[in-house]
Amino acid sequence: MLQQVWGYPAFRGPQEGIVRHVIAGGSGLVLMPTGGGKSLCYQVPALCRPGLAVVVSPLIALMQDQVAALQQLGVAAAALHSGLEPAAAKATWRQVQAGSLDLLYVSPERLLGGDLLAQLASLPAPEPLALFAIDEAHCVSQWGHDFRPEYIQLGVLAERFPAVPRLALTATADPRTRAEIIERLRLEEGQVFLASFDRPNIRYLLRAKEQPGRQLQAFLAEHRGEAGIVYARSRSRVDQLARELQAAGFDAVAYHAGLGAEQRSAALQRFRNEAAVVVVATIAFGMGIDKPDVRFVAHVDLPKSLEAYYQETGRAGRDGLPAVAWMLHGAGDIPQLRRFIDDSAAPEEQKRIEHGKLEALIAYSEAAGCRRQVLLRHFGEALAEPCGNCDGCLEPQALADLTVPAQKLLSAVVRTGQRFGGAHLVDVLLGGDTEKIRQFGHRELSVHGIGRELDRSQWRTLVRQLSSLRYLVPVPDGKGGLQLGPQELVRPLLRGETVLELPLPPPQKESRRRSSSGSDRSQELVEDAANGELLQALKSWRREQARAQGVPPYVVFHDRTLVELAARRPRDRAALGGISGIGAAKLERYGEGLLAVLLGQET
Repeated sequence: MLQQVWGYPAFRGPQEGIVRHVIAGGSGLVLMPTGGGKSLCYQVPALCRPGLAVVVSPLIALMQDQVAALQQLGVAAAALHSGLEPAAAKATWRQVQAGSLDLLYVSPERLLGGDLLAQLASLPAPEPLALFAIDEAHCVSQWGHDFRPEYIQLGVLAERFPAVPRLALTATADPRTRAEIIERLRLEEGQVFLASFDRPNIRYLLRAKEQPGRQLQAFLAEHRGEAGIVYARSRSRVDQLARELQAAGFDAVAYHAGLGAEQRSAALQRFRNEAAVVVVATIAFGMGIDKPDVRFVAHVDLPKSLEAYYQETGRAGRDGLPAVAWMLHGAGDIPQLRRFIDDSAAPEEQKRIEHGKLEALIAYSEAAGCRRQVLLRHFGEALAEPCGNCDGCLEPQALADLTVPAQKLLSAVVRTGQRFGGAHLVDVLLGGDTEKIRQFGHRELSVHGIGRELDRSQWRTLVRQLSSLRYLVPVPDGKGGLQLGPQELVRPLLRGETVLELPLPPPQKESRRRSSSGSDRSQELVEDAANGELLQALKSWRREQARAQGVPPYVVFHDRTLVELAARRPRDRAALGGISGIGAAKLERYGEGLLAVLLGQET
């Protein structure tokens, strides 16, 4: 089935074991990274088992992409969701009753509301239902970043359909969330399939936030012609960044919940259908896009948690080709996130959990070594060797004894009255002569000019590090000033009883400017094919096919398939059938057109 329908020669990782388990009638929980092939784990059993497979998915856009992709493969799939016209919904239900569908995608609200469950239970025997698949199962977690109340009610499936296998799937679940999914979805008797959370094709790069707008544009300049997502914390910031990027010549669109439905839909369609659109979005808003050729995800603000960061960065490189996860982090992000938690109306237990998640994110952002090891450790996975594909590995920073500079910085905070922000404190330590220094008489202080052993960039890094470690905390008035943290933490450092060893970047004037992305596209196959005229011709042909059918280009063929076509140049239908991603239906539909392009004929 895998070869005939999808055109793939073999399963990846634990896929085959999961597929065999479900075909045999087993239930379970699948934890697999974004782009790891979760969908196949229920789609293949759906075609191998008799009856209708029901897939619960939280996002309309995701359902639409999945259904369109399956229909391209010749699979009878449809969706029921709030975006459908009544006539279309009735036509879909008639297909269900006639037994002519293999897969039905539904939102949890649609499945649980009304009488849909009763209608599914009344479908004519034999074997009316093949399986239930619950995608994005982390939405069941009340403590999670993406909670959907309706997901909790999906436990009813175990009661109503005890003989039908149920498969819950997610890419983002720490051990606490896994336990919650199993309990709430009644999967105690099922099997847990845990794939590696590692996405080795993604390069994780973090940069100190200095001039975020300018830094972002420099990064995007290295990725012109590529599709990507930029995440910012607020709607106003999203709108501002989108305008700045447009003015700088980037093809950028804003996307957040405050926009009208038509604007959101237009932005979404452009991102899905065009090759090099940059979407600027709020980190709180899930895109739900199954677009495989996203080459970068950029964060100009820290996300809420490592789970959110992993899910958002996981939208890059789903096709397995090189991608970049780039993030700016600054001292101001951390107190702001802490304040969001403290000011929320959540119960104290939830606030405690959220603070724990924030501390894990801070540990990641301030890691001195391999970022990937820290990230995977959070999900309970050990990476034996440094990955060699993150800034911690590519741009290693030695630990330095920063006890004395830290004491100077804390002294400057006290001498200036525990009311000024990091930028002013650094000016004082470097002996600056700014208007604010003159206004407050800070040239007369003993700390003025005592910090010339570090440059401005290094002092900024130390301010951020001491803030993340709670030696410095924000002044409660919300104006951005800093004051000393808890005395039991600060006093031993000021007395010299604590030795502070932290990573310190080299002086800016001595450091050779590195590429802000560091992405070298080291795969020769990709590099050779991407620069070739044949690949561009294949992409142009794919674009025409997609436009004619009203689907995104990646639904017709993934970039990876086009790269393999350009590299191997098959000359007949038999050879075409050996290309990964070309199954029987696609060979029948597109074979002649592909050969015409490959052989240089007119289509």
